[in-house]
Amino acid sequence: MKMVIQRVTEASVTVDGKVVGSIGKGFMVLLGVAQTDTEDIASRMVKKLSGLRIFSDAEGKTNLSLSDVGGELLIISQFTLYADCHKGNRPSFVHAGAPDMAESLYEFVLSEAEKYVPKVEKGIFGAEMKVSLVNDGPFTIIYDSKEMFGV
Repeated sequence: MKMVIQRVTEASVTVDGKVVGSIGKGFMVLLGVAQTDTEDIASRMVKKLSGLRIFSDAEGKTNLSLSDVGGELLIISQFTLYADCHKGNRPSFVHAGAPDMAESLYEFVLSEAEKYVPKVEKGIFGAEMKVSLVNDGPFTIIYDSKEMFGV
């Protein structure tokens, strides 16, 4: 599982000209699911995400988490995080989770996130989406379950 986490002052996702999810201060997360991912991996990733301390404290140090600042989450599925560009110029997505499995884990991630964060917004799985955000910093972190947990 991969997460691209951006600290934002605001973010939204639009489908067919309609805003389907939006947040203020918090994290906009692009989520990629691999064929080998499980609910256990997803739970661990969400727990790690919820504790990520990249908001500034009173002394300007990145020491505060989402809960410390009343932050919100916008989680958007993005299978292209598993693009394999080793051969040629056209990416392969063979490592991305099959749509049914990936959608199920995406929904699981959303439900797990709601255990930690009061406001969790989302995109629409499999839809053509337009994402808008104001990256605060900029501050971007990449979580990869393979690197973090060896799975």
